[in-house]
Amino acid sequence: MDADFETYRLSDEHEMLRESVRQLAEDKIAPRAAETDESGEFPWDVYEALRKADLHATHIPEEYGGAGADSISTAIVIEEVARACAASSLIPAVNKLGTMPLLLSASEELKREVLTPCASGDAMFSYALSEREAGSDAAAMRTRAVRDGDTYVLNGSKAWITNAGVSTYYTVMASTDPSRGPKGISAFVVHKDDPGFSVGTKERKLGIKGSPTCEIYFSDCVIPASRLVGEEGTGFRTALRTLDHTRLTIGAQAVGIAQGALDATIAYVKDRKQFGQAVADFQGVQFMIADMAIRTEAARQQVYVAAAMAERNAPGLTLASAAAKVNASDTAMAVTVDAVQLFGGAGYTRDFPVERMMRDAKITQIYEGTNQINRMVIARQLLR
Repeated sequence: MDADFETYRLSDEHEMLRESVRQLAEDKIAPRAAETDESGEFPWDVYEALRKADLHATHIPEEYGGAGADSISTAIVIEEVARACAASSLIPAVNKLGTMPLLLSASEELKREVLTPCASGDAMFSYALSEREAGSDAAAMRTRAVRDGDTYVLNGSKAWITNAGVSTYYTVMASTDPSRGPKGISAFVVHKDDPGFSVGTKERKLGIKGSPTCEIYFSDCVIPASRLVGEEGTGFRTALRTLDHTRLTIGAQAVGIAQGALDATIAYVKDRKQFGQAVADFQGVQFMIADMAIRTEAARQQVYVAAAMAERNAPGLTLASAAAKVNASDTAMAVTVDAVQLFGGAGYTRDFPVERMMRDAKITQIYEGTNQINRMVIARQLLR
């Protein structure tokens, strides 16, 4: 970090990874971040740069052609990419979100079929749980899957699907037995070329504009029965276990956004002069900078602890991951708002990156469970 604390000792491999990702982000990603935000187009050149460096899906195990990176390494990758461009950080983050249900529950045959092209960069994954009327109340989903011989037929729709339209595969939650509620939900892998599958128009969003968000539709969508993930009726449990592993990656993204805003602000207040001195010389500004740094570093450490727990599938992961996500995303929002304030009028313009970072930070409080829902998750873990 440009404004470093002495962080707890990561391994030499982790530190080398951070250095290499930061260099790539500064060379290939940061120069494109403003343009990506303005155009709202998926940054395929960034994807290729991440793919060439084997950073697009670091979490996939070596047996499927992946890098086999641990959870802390994946968090570092997402954090460092987000420091430059939050939208681009959704490439490794959503590849993990989409594939985590398979790593947790899929057959070996299905894993080899779909994880291998993701590991090589020939395919991307998205995750499809939410619906317009089943967001926080995911168990109320209406999408249905009916067994028909050696196939399943899906009907329904999913909303707010990150990287929809650019992904090849979609991990979809659908009800196979509506009478059983959450216990009747199953998980499937849908390919973009499956008959009856289609992608809607892109949402017009406040931030992360370079990552398309769309509805997806299933109209008598026929998929092979072999693309059922695990057993029928286990999908909702798999979805919840997935979030235990991936909410912390949103925390990593939020930490990266906060760090990017902090770094930009420190450089600006040291350079900007008012009343005959650098803005950084004013004590009020120094206190704001100190608080921004304290919160960012605390959130980072919390994310890394949750990632270490995820690597061990440790007891308490549900609480730790939700808490890391809540604290980091609230931190990102607070830090970016202060960054805009410290830039003054310049911070309110698109000539500087902090207004984009503030807009990007907001989504981290909303997706993978709103922070209100995550607080409920935390409280239930504490009170059960």
